[in-house]
Amino acid sequence: MDVLKKVPVREQDPKVRATNFEEVCLGYNKEEAMEEASRCLNCKNAQCIKGCPVSISIPDFIKEVKEGNFEEAYKVINKSSSLPAVCGRVCPQENQCEGKCIRGIKGEAVSIGKLERFVADWAFENGIKPSVNAEKKNKKVAVIGSGPSGLSCAGDLAKMGYDVTVFEALHELGGVLVYGIPEFRLPKEKVVKKEIENVKALGVKFEKNTIIGKSFTIDELIDKYGFEAVFIGSGAGLPKFMGIPGENANGVFSANEYLTRSNLMKAFKESETPIMIGKKVVVVGGGNVAMDAARTALRLGSEVHIVYRRSEEELPARVEEVHHAKEEGIIFNLLTNPVEILSDENGWVSGIKCIRMELGEPDESGRRSPIEVPGSEFEIECDAVIMSLGTSPNPLISSTTKGLEINRRKCIVVKEENGETSKEGVFAGGDAVTGAATVILAMGAGRTAAKGIDEYLSSKGN
Repeated sequence: MDVLKKVPVREQDPKVRATNFEEVCLGYNKEEAMEEASRCLNCKNAQCIKGCPVSISIPDFIKEVKEGNFEEAYKVINKSSSLPAVCGRVCPQENQCEGKCIRGIKGEAVSIGKLERFVADWAFENGIKPSVNAEKKNKKVAVIGSGPSGLSCAGDLAKMGYDVTVFEALHELGGVLVYGIPEFRLPKEKVVKKEIENVKALGVKFEKNTIIGKSFTIDELIDKYGFEAVFIGSGAGLPKFMGIPGENANGVFSANEYLTRSNLMKAFKESETPIMIGKKVVVVGGGNVAMDAARTALRLGSEVHIVYRRSEEELPARVEEVHHAKEEGIIFNLLTNPVEILSDENGWVSGIKCIRMELGEPDESGRRSPIEVPGSEFEIECDAVIMSLGTSPNPLISSTTKGLEINRRKCIVVKEENGETSKEGVFAGGDAVTGAATVILAMGAGRTAAKGIDEYLSSKGN
């Protein structure tokens, strides 16, 4: 065994997986997991924990995996994470825990994410459930949204003994885990539904088809229904567009709509939900959502181009997702920016006009700003365009809640140390606060708010 190299992870063949929605990565078996765990140096001053937004005790769980104590490893993870099977699949570990792994200085970092996934999947297969040891508190807390921040907050509060009810606007639980992330990255029956069942096992109650701001307001939750605290984890589901000519043509989608039709409404199967299957699709954007939309369109039978205005080094998507997209045959048009969407006489997309870009000086984020190259316009023929330019929070909740401060981006303003908003007893976290970000950052915000809610309610007494 070469301790400087990761134990390879089995994956579906690219040519095969490009034609199906089965999970791409097949994960470790017991022997592979134990071998990979043996690469961990079990550092006393573990930098990997500092890189984890939910502060999992990583060396401790890996030590248990190394010794074959998988149930103990699950218990260690479960102290910090309510969604380990999700995190093991979609977290950007390369920039977080694995990015700080000491083993990675002179070799490849330990596959922390793949080990977390293995432990969570083993727990599913062996019927291991999280447990609540805290004494029950006679205090009701409402959680708005059943995405990663809401589930994490609800799970932590339930472990503390609170009576928690989660309100979900859609007919399925899971938020972005269900409607945003494709089946081939995050299986719904095998993973998401089981993670939610584990949260239910902690005593959390769920109410679906309930739109806060329409069904009832946050003020009503507190004043009429007796909730002593509220957590807003409603995400950021409002898509952004470029505002270029032709953007209203038939065949232009937001990535949000496209992925929701496929993931939540099962349009990729025999379904009453229509989804356009273009012969040639252009996806505008370079983040994880753009990769998800592009790889979904590919599996539906389209030739797919990704158009992104910066270079490959600036792509915000995970390296693993870009690698998988390339393997599957997606074409990358980098340093390219759309300027107009073209349409035929019937108003349907017929192409997209673009201009070449070059990189100038760094912007506020540290990335080099793209600059247009004069006279470099060209056209890409296509019959569908998917815009993946980020999302912002839906203003429904903020506009129907008295005293809730928002910023110019329509995001809810919070105290960073505990997630408390400008309205007493109301906390918030995840994309509703930051705008579109990662699953694990939303989970970290949910955990932070749970601590803040506990401190707030404890200070109020009985």
